[in-house]
Amino acid sequence: MRDLKTIPVDKFIEEALYNKKTGYYFSKDPFGKDGDFITSPGISFLFSEMIAIWIIYFWEMIGKPKNFSFVELGPGDGRLCKTLLNTFEKFPQFKNSTKIYLYEKSEKLIKIQKKNLKGQKISWIKNFKTLKNCPAIFFGNEFFDAIPIKQFKKKNNEIYEKYFKFKEKKFLKTVYKKVSSSMLQELGKYGILKFDGIFEYPKSGLKELALVSKKIKSLGGGLLLVDYGFLGQNNVSTLQSVKKHKKNMIFDNIGKADITYLVNFDLLKNFLKIQNLNVNNVVSQSFFLKRVGIIKRAGILSNKMSFKEKSDLYYRLQRLLDPKQMGQLFKVICAYKSKKKISLGFK
Repeated sequence: MRDLKTIPVDKFIEEALYNKKTGYYFSKDPFGKDGDFITSPGISFLFSEMIAIWIIYFWEMIGKPKNFSFVELGPGDGRLCKTLLNTFEKFPQFKNSTKIYLYEKSEKLIKIQKKNLKGQKISWIKNFKTLKNCPAIFFGNEFFDAIPIKQFKKKNNEIYEKYFKFKEKKFLKTVYKKVSSSMLQELGKYGILKFDGIFEYPKSGLKELALVSKKIKSLGGGLLLVDYGFLGQNNVSTLQSVKKHKKNMIFDNIGKADITYLVNFDLLKNFLKIQNLNVNNVVSQSFFLKRVGIIKRAGILSNKMSFKEKSDLYYRLQRLLDPKQMGQLFKVICAYKSKKKISLGFK
């Protein structure tokens, strides 16, 4: 990490995660048992299968276009995409209509993805200019929480932005600076200035969402995001760091540990509505996966399994669905441009 001085929270996260020489996502494989954390596709292939079924349903609902794009935002180690491709093989009409794109900025992760997806017809992209002339569905699992976030504090009706002060790469203290009138106006759009305390604003994440929304509005299609987060007001810092599946102090192991936060799904919903897209009510991961059919699918598969295999299948399923594990903490949001209502998983 460079000898930084006083920088806002989002710039600190950007440097820690995305510095091309020392950034976390540019220097290591963070996924799985030997990494720092595990995501839903790594817990059970059933998660990825349900996403595949939902994508095919979406394609059917918009009229089975002969040309269709699927874009995975932040594809991790490529595990989800691998299961999607295996599932798509069973639906030849959909498969033959669809081009697969992986949106990834880290060269380190692209290498891992290419190794895991060797021989597959996939294009890697770093912007959305390639997407033309046909509807597209964008999907991201734990994509949004990996984008740097700003933090602010409201006190006595004044708004201050949070900064971290460093000396010789060591954290010294937190500093608050009064925000500009333009930033105040921007923050006022999303109903997050109501209460005193700390609040978080995903300025960079909303820029990404604006680009996705623009494509959906011009081409048709939609967006499905799964992430861990909250609804309502949550006026505390949700910044957290993880290393080797354990909590890590934010300023320890900079560049060698993940830094993330809880996603404000009310804010996302408001933003997507402002973009003039149809937006479904936010639901829990458990609700979504059950409605798409994960329990029924598990039941069919378990009929042909040994006791040990069956136990493992349901143990992993419980991790995805249990409200004390990922079931309630993770949320799902869908936005789209279509005359037909997209309801699977949300009703």
